[in-house]
Amino acid sequence: MQIVHSNRRGSRNIEHIGSAHTEAELAALREVAAKRLAAGQTELDLGLAAASGPLPIQSSRMQVLWDTLAAVYVDLGFESAAKRDSVFRDLVLARIIEPTSKLDSLRVLEEVGVDTMSYRSLTRRLPQYATVEFRRGLAAACAARAGLGPASLILYDVTTLYFETDKADGFREPGFSKERRLEPQITVGLLTDATGFPLMIEAFEGNRAETATMLPTLRAFMAAHHVSDITVVADAGMISDANKKAIEAAGLSFILGERIPTIPYLIAQWHTNNPDSTPPDGLVLTQPFPAGSKNKRRDHVVYYKYSADRARRSVRGVNEQVAKAENAVAGKAPVKRNRFVTLKGADKSVNRELETKARTLAGWKAYATNIDSPTPEFVIGSYHQLWRIEKSFRMSKSDLAARPIFHHTRDSIEAHLTIVFAALAITRVIEERSGWSIKKFVTTTRRYRTVQIKAGAHTITAADPLPDDLQKLITAIRGAH
Repeated sequence: MQIVHSNRRGSRNIEHIGSAHTEAELAALREVAAKRLAAGQTELDLGLAAASGPLPIQSSRMQVLWDTLAAVYVDLGFESAAKRDSVFRDLVLARIIEPTSKLDSLRVLEEVGVDTMSYRSLTRRLPQYATVEFRRGLAAACAARAGLGPASLILYDVTTLYFETDKADGFREPGFSKERRLEPQITVGLLTDATGFPLMIEAFEGNRAETATMLPTLRAFMAAHHVSDITVVADAGMISDANKKAIEAAGLSFILGERIPTIPYLIAQWHTNNPDSTPPDGLVLTQPFPAGSKNKRRDHVVYYKYSADRARRSVRGVNEQVAKAENAVAGKAPVKRNRFVTLKGADKSVNRELETKARTLAGWKAYATNIDSPTPEFVIGSYHQLWRIEKSFRMSKSDLAARPIFHHTRDSIEAHLTIVFAALAITRVIEERSGWSIKKFVTTTRRYRTVQIKAGAHTITAADPLPDDLQKLITAIRGAH
């Protein structure tokens, strides 16, 4: 048995310990050699038991995922808006990680590795989240992040959320369903900025018409943020004549899709001047409607834009309906609901006048506005941002499971929507900053855990190392945090 000492210059010293002829002698020499090597040194006592075995894990946490979500929560101003309510924060972040019931959210939080509240504490807090004041605080934080100012574009749309019950209660009521459901439902109105970032959410009775939801939401938004002039962008289904007048009376601007009930003069004139011709794809006709001296409104402009793709789809639908109408009139098929069939007593006929109108209007869409100095490019381009709010609704229904299937009272439903609203805002920010879907972000980052290991009297922290590209993405999401 020898101990060899060497240094960087290559010189070596050999210290002879002895020779062994049995395993016992070899073990004794090793012990002597070990003591000589450790001479003059103290040993670090970790307090470990002599027996070997795995060290116990004291805690395990999805540190990367949780800290990133929490950083965006703070960045949006929700921490102060919610008055540092940790229960609300935990419910919002848990919904992003795994949408489930409020009771099961406690299981999600436990798997994440954060301290959980009791279910009783959770249910005690829910009524607070249903209040107008609480939700407006969150909406104010979202508006500050969006940087709203004069002429900011505000998108509006509605959706319906149904309940698996047969009993209506004045709030959950049967009505026109986006999903063609017969069960009681509620109607939800959502305001977003031009990027689809949520600004306000409001819930209404399930049998309230879509056109009757816009003004209450806009008024609540204006009262909360003291805005003087914004530009509301909405689809034709949201608008009635009364709505349009009320929007202007409130001093707001609008860009709206409009129905075309009759053939407008400009379109009829174009076909007269271009007989047997198809409008070129992208053709825009401009119809100004100046305000008269007695009108208490601004100047209006309506743009009519022709799309060849839209025309092909519309003509195909007209052809199918007219063919069915002709079969019904000829007695070859039963008379079903068909707008091209005219019934006068026992007589049936195909409404050729309506067919001509439908073919003439195929491919045309109308856009109305009252903004100053409009251009067709800006107005039509702004209107087509509505897909962003539709995406927000899809995200809230799929990624965040917005349908409140576990809630029955109005307070608990409203509280649930408040949580979904905050989760949607965080989700949109993460997707915008990372370029990833929220599903991909959660699935990827939840694998990286930080653990605390008990080693005798000491606690050791260990973590899965992050790949460089993921570290850069996390930094981009968290910004200054």
